[in-house]
Amino acid sequence: MMNSLQSWPEPVVRVQSLAASGIQAIPERYIKPPSHRPLSKSDFSLPQEVNIPVIDFQNVFSTDHRLRDEALRCIYSACSEWGFFQVVNHGVSHELMKGVREIWREFFNLPVEVKQEYANSPVTYEGYGSRLGVQKGASLDWSDYFFLHYMPVSLRNQNKWPATPASCREMVAEYGREVVKLGGKLMKAFSMNLGLEEDFLLNSFGGEENVGACLRVNYYPKVSPTRPHTRSLPPLRPWWNDHSPPR
Repeated sequence: MMNSLQSWPEPVVRVQSLAASGIQAIPERYIKPPSHRPLSKSDFSLPQEVNIPVIDFQNVFSTDHRLRDEALRCIYSACSEWGFFQVVNHGVSHELMKGVREIWREFFNLPVEVKQEYANSPVTYEGYGSRLGVQKGASLDWSDYFFLHYMPVSLRNQNKWPATPASCREMVAEYGREVVKLGGKLMKAFSMNLGLEEDFLLNSFGGEENVGACLRVNYYPKVSPTRPHTRSLPPLRPWWNDHSPPR
């Protein structure tokens, strides 16, 4: 654990502990410079109603060609005009999603010395972390996180999978299987919309056994309303990621 901590360019500060310490102001290195802050409502106008695309995913593989074609058309439109969409009826159990969220909430509420056993390093970032990058004095994100490799199996490090709470490893494995399965279905839908064989994109990413998949869980401590411009996390690059905040 100490080797992981000492591999960073400076001492690692756990944001959750910092937020709970009673500080009256957020340290400057967690504050976004003005040029990196989101625009306020006065800076631009939004339409009265914004309808983010929602795809009923069960229709994508329906035997009813009308429902299937309409679902694929909606995915095509969402990708072309928005670049993202929400799926419903995707096959991942709501009970499982809720259970995974609760498991990670329990983990982040464990004593810090227990969590430190899974401290990560900048070599793989796998495990319990609080910063990205190794530049000394760099701006930091107001969050702690836990990062795991799930696929391919050869990249998994079971020693980094939390043994506490007791059901964490089992539940994360089940959740990973279901999300990877969903990711495969999405790849098939994208392939069909591109006029390719259903398995073209999935096979291009290594196939079902060698596809890349990882899990990242973020913990965002509450921010003082007097200093709202903390540095938020950048968009995540790996696909088939989960980054639902447990708080």
